[in-house]
Amino acid sequence: MKQLKLFINNEWVNSKDSKSSESINPSTNEIIAEFALAGKKDIDRAVKAARKAFNKWSEITPDKRADQLLCAAEIMKKRFKELAKWESRDVGKTIYEAENVDIPFAIRAMEYFANLGREVKGEVIPTPDNLTHDYMTYEPYGIIGVIIPWNYPLHIATITIAPALVTGNTVVLKPSSLAPVTCTILGEIFLEAGFPEGVLNIVTGTGDTAGEAILTHPDIDMVSFTGSLEVGRRVVQASSESNLKKVVLELGGKGPFIAESDCNINAAVNSLITGYVLTQGQCCCASTRAYIQENIYDEFMDRLLKKIDSLKIGDPLNQSTQVGSLISESQLNKVDAYVKRAVRDGAKLAYGGKKYIVPPCDKGNYYEPTILTNVENSMECCQEEIFGPVLVVLKYKDLNQAIAMANDNEYALGATIWSENVKTLYWTAKKLNSGIVWMNTNVMSKIETPYGGNNNSGYGRVGGTFGIMEFLKVKNNVLFINEEYDNYYNLD
Repeated sequence: MKQLKLFINNEWVNSKDSKSSESINPSTNEIIAEFALAGKKDIDRAVKAARKAFNKWSEITPDKRADQLLCAAEIMKKRFKELAKWESRDVGKTIYEAENVDIPFAIRAMEYFANLGREVKGEVIPTPDNLTHDYMTYEPYGIIGVIIPWNYPLHIATITIAPALVTGNTVVLKPSSLAPVTCTILGEIFLEAGFPEGVLNIVTGTGDTAGEAILTHPDIDMVSFTGSLEVGRRVVQASSESNLKKVVLELGGKGPFIAESDCNINAAVNSLITGYVLTQGQCCCASTRAYIQENIYDEFMDRLLKKIDSLKIGDPLNQSTQVGSLISESQLNKVDAYVKRAVRDGAKLAYGGKKYIVPPCDKGNYYEPTILTNVENSMECCQEEIFGPVLVVLKYKDLNQAIAMANDNEYALGATIWSENVKTLYWTAKKLNSGIVWMNTNVMSKIETPYGGNNNSGYGRVGGTFGIMEFLKVKNNVLFINEEYDNYYNLD
């Protein structure tokens, strides 16, 4: 069993009150790690270390900060297999996904933002009277509190801390208490890479204690939070209770998937399955609402059901496994309750809808990929984020009707449209209220591009140039250059 301490000021320390908890492998429900539970005093200790480090870290050149991140990325490459295995065991996702998505994306984030940090430029602004030389510069906020979820721990951590650090901020990172291992290993990696004391601090703990202490700490300047809408609302409220903090939020989603009659049906079905089964549906941008044009509905459903039935559920560490486990028993029960209520309210269970208990999965939190039909757009299962492998399928006649149903939701993170008509793709994407629109592809996210949502899916963006600028504040500098000084009141 792995022992995880708090990483504060480049030291591994116990929590002040010596409390700890356990991380469970959700595919077996076996304990795989014990981690320290940070309290308010521990968060204060981490913040003080970050504040002390900030002045020096923010003053060194972007090149030197970038070089340190690249050094850490190289160490991550050397530990690739180890990181992937821990990510799979801690989250319950397949080793295939960890090795092909999570860890490569985490390394790419370190490399991309390191080099992008060298290129941050200010701007000279022409003024109409030629009396001033006006120029704009960007400066780090200070201490960034980063609170991340359990579904993509290392990927979400690096896509947040890399731009924060390369722009001169220091960080207090709180991993999820459900999957803390790989984020804590980052402390080992940063230590080996030679980062100065206090630049990155990693504090494991619960949201209501450690997370709350980060949100309300008066010396934290900005908070980046990824997680549920419910907690996101608390983040906004708590972040204003001491000093007013800038907040970046990436919250939930209920992704619509529209398939027009002229689409490549086989490719669209494959894409939809990826969209709602990836990470067992525990993905904010998952495609969980399918709107299928009535002329292709029967053929689409026939292919969908056959392909879903061919997926292999099993041990996440087996390279051939395609579907792993949900994060916890409570999450499994939550997903199952949604499905049961949907059937009670009139939905038809077309596939799945129960816990998967075929050995070796009988000891874990496995749930069959599930498909619900005969669904109304207003039903709970079609409006609320279930966060599991549950797809609702609706039939439509007119594309405008599908777009209206797609937009009729409190979330607006990712949306998908399939058609062989470029104009259809273009105009549908323009009309969909969503932070991301995928056209003839699905849930495709790249470090180089902005990612984030509208409405209750949050605000702010990670990824790309937008992602790095979130961690910089703007300063306008006005230099008076006229030969004579201004004298508005004509004083002597």
